[in-house]
Amino acid sequence: EDRSHPAWARLKAEELLAQQLSQWKAKRERDALRAPKLSRRNGDIHRGLQQALPFALTKAQKDVGDEIATDLARSVPMHRLLQGDVGSGKTVVAALAAALAMDAGWQCALMAPTEILAEQHFRNLTHWLQPLLAPLGAEVAWLTGGQKKREREAMLDAIAEGRAWLVVGTHAVIQSQVQFKRLGLA
Repeated sequence: EDRSHPAWARLKAEELLAQQLSQWKAKRERDALRAPKLSRRNGDIHRGLQQALPFALTKAQKDVGDEIATDLARSVPMHRLLQGDVGSGKTVVAALAAALAMDAGWQCALMAPTEILAEQHFRNLTHWLQPLLAPLGAEVAWLTGGQKKREREAMLDAIAEGRAWLVVGTHAVIQSQVQFKRLGLA
C-alpha cells in the first residue's frame, strides 16, 4: 500500500529510463533534420523593433534573445520552450525572434491558445512591427476560427502570397487551408 516494495522502485526506474530513452531518441531525430539558417541580412526590422519598444529589455530578455538568435543561425530546427510568469516579456522575446526571421526573408507564425490572448498579441505586435513592415509592403496578419469569411480569405491570400510576414492567431494558424509562402519560424 505504501509503495515501498522493491518492485515499485524497479517499476519507477524502468519508467524513468524508458522516458529518458524516448527523449534521447526524439532529440537525435530532431538533430538529423535540416532548417534554413536564419541569419540577419541587414537587421533593420530587429534593430527597429528594439528602438520602437516603449521599455528597455531586461537582462534576461536580452540573454534569451541572444540564445534564440544563436539557435536560429544554426542549420538544425530550434526546439526551445520559453517559460515565464505573466508579464515577464515572453511576447517581446517572440517578437524579437520573429524580427530576426523576417530580416532573413522568412515568414513567422505565432499561435496563442485562446482568441483573447491571440488578439492581445496581435495588437501589441502590430503596434510594434507594422510601422517597420509597411514600407516593405509587408503586414502582420490576424487569423482565427471566428473570422468572417471575407476577412479570412483576405488573410489567407496575404499569407500564401507572402505579404503577411507575421501571422498571429489561434489554432486557425495550423489549419490545412493556411499555406505559407516561406515559413521559417513558428
